[in-house]
Amino acid sequence: MSESGDLPLSGVRVLELGNYIAAPTAGRLLADFGAEVIKVERPGTGDELRNWRLFGGSTSMLYRTINRNKKSVTIDLRTDEGRQDVVRLASQCDVVLENFRPGTLERWGIGPDRLSADNPDLIIVRISAFGQTGPMSDLPGFAAVAEAYGGLRELVGEPDRAPSRVGVSIGDSIAGLYAGYGAVMALFQRDRKRPDSLPLESRIIDVALNESIFSVMESLVPDYLAFGVTRVRTGGRMEGIAPSNAYPCRDGSSIVIAGNGDGIFARYMTAIGRPDLAADPGLASNADRWRRRDELDAAISAWTELHDRDEALEVLKAAGVPAGPIYTAADICEDPQYLARNMIQYFDVDTGDDAPKRVGFPGIVPVIGDRSLDVRSMGPDLGEHNDEVFESLLRREPQCEES
Repeated sequence: MSESGDLPLSGVRVLELGNYIAAPTAGRLLADFGAEVIKVERPGTGDELRNWRLFGGSTSMLYRTINRNKKSVTIDLRTDEGRQDVVRLASQCDVVLENFRPGTLERWGIGPDRLSADNPDLIIVRISAFGQTGPMSDLPGFAAVAEAYGGLRELVGEPDRAPSRVGVSIGDSIAGLYAGYGAVMALFQRDRKRPDSLPLESRIIDVALNESIFSVMESLVPDYLAFGVTRVRTGGRMEGIAPSNAYPCRDGSSIVIAGNGDGIFARYMTAIGRPDLAADPGLASNADRWRRRDELDAAISAWTELHDRDEALEVLKAAGVPAGPIYTAADICEDPQYLARNMIQYFDVDTGDDAPKRVGFPGIVPVIGDRSLDVRSMGPDLGEHNDEVFESLLRREPQCEES
């Protein structure tokens, strides 16, 4: 099932007016499963992501990854002609994705009313920092700010230091997941409703970055309102769950061990030579173990520091204790599980050298069948599909490029 015509979203056309990560992530999800995603970029410079973490060449591997399986066209939305092109393209699409600051499309005269005037079935997915309504809706904001507003930053890092951040743009990615899900949900509702059309308000999917983060914060607010509990940073631990942490090994690597289940705990302590802790009635429940977490982590670290990573993992595996290595990129590239499921896929790409380089990229999630679908193409060169899209959908020559 590698040809786009065989995929679940084949026949769906998406117009992506997105920059950076959030909306392009939603577009990637739709493109991965067969949608034709036409990405509109600024002439001359394109999506700013092309230059993020650019270590060589003219287009970053980050852009190539986030914008795989898409088509790139250059349209200048600052011009009347460019905005008219967007309206015409939207009239031939099923979904429009955008992540401009709220009110921007309306100021340009291409808000939802105008985009759907010629296409009453159009789904419009809007991603912004704080949503399209409410007192903060007109404020700008990247995912870093949304992660703070959503409650995530307060819980990341060590308790005696300032809040930290995870190593990826998690807020943008989570919002992109919700946006992709919202688009498919709206398409499903639209198709069930036919031949009638959904009202415009039912065809606008409003995704806020801060709400996307808040939605994955589990019982943060209910715990506070019910019990007055304010969660705090716990480093590598998880509040109320023990023992579960990262532990150093003799060879300088670290492993994660999640031995917090009541049944697992006894096997875990026996495996590391501490049957006394396994039999201790004061460690029978998670709540008990959390109160003695420092003692438990010290005992576990004393054991892991006597073993190399692979040796420690073999002992834990034999005892049925969930554990794993903390992988680097190099580890992932060599892992047989990832390889067996086609989760590293190789393409020849321009890295700024004299010849293209063979580079591995992440596979497609979720898996259909027993391994990842094939990635059909990497993120395109700027304006790579101008001729195709302008001739087939706009019936005219592309706009001239500007630098």
